[in-house]
Amino acid sequence: MPERLGLSLFDKSAPYYDVIYDAAGKNYKAESKRLDELIRRHKKSVGNALLDVACGTGRHISYLKSSYSAEGLDLDPGLLAIAEKRNPGIRFHKGNMLTFTLRKEFDVVTCLFSAIGYMTTLRKLRRAVRNMSLHLKTGGVLIVEPWITPRNFIRGRIGAVFVNKAKLKIARIDKSTVRDHISTLDFQYLVATPQGTKYFREREEFGLFKHSEYMNAFRLTGLKVNYYDKGLIGRGLYVGIKPPSGGDGF
Repeated sequence: MPERLGLSLFDKSAPYYDVIYDAAGKNYKAESKRLDELIRRHKKSVGNALLDVACGTGRHISYLKSSYSAEGLDLDPGLLAIAEKRNPGIRFHKGNMLTFTLRKEFDVVTCLFSAIGYMTTLRKLRRAVRNMSLHLKTGGVLIVEPWITPRNFIRGRIGAVFVNKAKLKIARIDKSTVRDHISTLDFQYLVATPQGTKYFREREEFGLFKHSEYMNAFRLTGLKVNYYDKGLIGRGLYVGIKPPSGGDGF
């Protein structure tokens, strides 16, 4: 899930994160199957070490860990705690995509669910892609699911997700705005349980980058990049392959 660069953005909503996205129809199992297909198609290295950057609550890892030696990384302690409980025995790291250093190379590095959008400047986008690529083995793949492009982002859009369980009711309403190439989603939550009802707000900011800017970020770090327009959820998907030093092909 998206990675934060400062304090946790999910300190209030983390306990409800999974149930909200289940209600929204997010299908981690199907997404993980598609990821596995793309990894097998493009990966040239012989190992199966996988790092999921901005892993959130570890839902993708829960499906990928049967085929890969998986690890996760995220900045949010609340989401990491859920990920660790869901995936006992899996190693998780606290860190952000700009600066993490694990002193280990992986065959696969993923950054999914538009987490890259938390890079709000082109410089940060390039730095994040470069940092993740530095953790790749030769022949390894970096898979990044982008945020919505400026052309496709809808200003003023109002969204809603509702959870209707016997002992849990949630209404999450969001409204989008744009300023200086940064999109903002203002989330408002109403949560009801047998213990009572509470209201809170959270705000998230995402950098708006063109397709060409994503492609260039991959190329600047030396990766051979492929693009899949439909991606996992309709936002596209970038698959970069790390070539041998000083060479372009395999």
